[in-house]
Amino acid sequence: MSHRFEDLVAEADAAPIDGWDFSWLDGRATEERPPWGYARLLARRAARATRMVDLQSGGGELLAELGDRPPLLVATEGWLPNVDVAARRLRPLGAQVVAATGDEPGVPLRSGTFDLVSSRHPIEAHWGEIARLLAPGGTYLSQQVGLASMHAVSEAFRGPFEPSTARDPERARAAATDAGLDVVDVRTATLRTEFFDVGALVYYLRAIPWIVPDFDVDADRAALHRIHETIEAEGSFGVGSGRMLIEARTVR
Repeated sequence: MSHRFEDLVAEADAAPIDGWDFSWLDGRATEERPPWGYARLLARRAARATRMVDLQSGGGELLAELGDRPPLLVATEGWLPNVDVAARRLRPLGAQVVAATGDEPGVPLRSGTFDLVSSRHPIEAHWGEIARLLAPGGTYLSQQVGLASMHAVSEAFRGPFEPSTARDPERARAAATDAGLDVVDVRTATLRTEFFDVGALVYYLRAIPWIVPDFDVDADRAALHRIHETIEAEGSFGVGSGRMLIEARTVR
């Protein structure tokens, strides 16, 4: 295998992945953005809110960008390295950071407290917990990973398989409704992600491990080298990704 391949993989495997801003990928990968502009939508709702919680907030990058922050702003995060990153970023801005496991429903916050609950790319949306946290008339706004997102990447490493239907927007609508919420908006978008070197893909899969379960740069070296050769020949490795926007409200 070429020195270039080995160098790119080694560099990406050693890069820190704390936080959720992906700035390490600048110039090395591109991800098409959904047309609805989630950050702008969230900023408008946050400017009108008085009590807001952002679930599975990563390193707090999105909340730190808000121009008008609510008087009570809370971020929850389950991965401990990100909890520390979020605390350093958000506490100077007056926000509270709470360690809460992202793949379990329990959040140690008072019921009926928040007029705005948000989450960008949650591991899973626990609708009963979302409904519990919302105050009467409150809003949940979330951008989530959509159906078959990055499926071509998964298949490049694990072979052909049927994509999960867990991210079906109609399933999300039904689950939110069953939790007692009124779904007021659901939108989907099919987007394009491109990797311009194999190191960018290695970094991405380390940061988002559920795309290729049990990803390991040594065990998966043959697949990585095949993708490296594709990039060298074609200039990039491009795949489809999906996104869903969902907004729901409690009944007053």
